[in-house]
Amino acid sequence: QVQPVESGGGSVQSGGSLRLSCTAPGLTSNNCGVRWHRQRTGNQREYVSAITRDGVTDYVDSVKGRFTISLDKARDTVYLQMDSLRPEDTAMYSCQLIQNHARASRVCATWPRGQGTQVTVSS
Repeated sequence: QVQPVESGGGSVQSGGSLRLSCTAPGLTSNNCGVRWHRQRTGNQREYVSAITRDGVTDYVDSVKGRFTISLDKARDTVYLQMDSLRPEDTAMYSCQLIQNHARASRVCATWPRGQGTQVTVSS
């Protein structure tokens, strides 16, 4: 499996927006879902959002109504649209392929994790 590649991070002011991308060849053909995590400096990795191969989504309470996860099967890419960003959203964001559907291949559960993309929100 090819390591997922995250992109789209950067520095924005509070209230701004960013769109993160997670591209992994084989994501669609293996019916994998994707989970986004983030890790603030000195903190443990935190779950942010997830999506199944059918487009069913889930979010941690702190980002509901501000973040939107979506799947582009043609591009083997999952996006995380982040709006109304806050300084507390500052973190390294990474994606992980997961086996969260009955039709997902077992290989999804062993896919290597991406290296992440940094998001910095200033007040």
